[in-house]
Amino acid sequence: MSWPPDREGFTAVYQEHYAAVFRFALYMTGDRIEAGELTQDVFVWLIHHAGEFDARKGNLAAFLGGVARKFLHRRQRNERRWLPLHESAVAHGDFAAGIERDQEAGQLRSAIAALPERYREIVVLCDLQGHSYDEAAAIVGCAVGTVRSRLHRARELLAAKMLRRREGQKCL
Repeated sequence: MSWPPDREGFTAVYQEHYAAVFRFALYMTGDRIEAGELTQDVFVWLIHHAGEFDARKGNLAAFLGGVARKFLHRRQRNERRWLPLHESAVAHGDFAAGIERDQEAGQLRSAIAALPERYREIVVLCDLQGHSYDEAAAIVGCAVGTVRSRLHRARELLAAKMLRRREGQKCL
């Protein structure tokens, strides 16, 4: 496909990359509506700024992930500047349907949502979306070693949080 693409080319780009951008936004925000708006913003931006993508610097998926990340950071700066901690860490969705696996999945989502953003985005990119360390580093704009150390620390934090929750449930 030539770049920048024509109308049909943009449609193909959208169809190929929409789901990954949406999943990233959903995992980062925990809100389907906000994730949809953010995804739409990314593709509208791409239509108007297609010339900013340079295939020599990386693939389109990583580029779109970086655009989504920048939109997310801008949105968070503007909308959530002074939220109390307990409100910013709320997990979305009710997983208390009685099925233990669903409960644990909900608790894990909640624990991921409560991670500091620098750790959360690496968990989302590597563990939930399956990006390699190199791809995650390109999206976030840091060194591969930073991705590895953040992922290691995030997993430690998640393991500790999940262990505390299990121990708390045993006491009830």
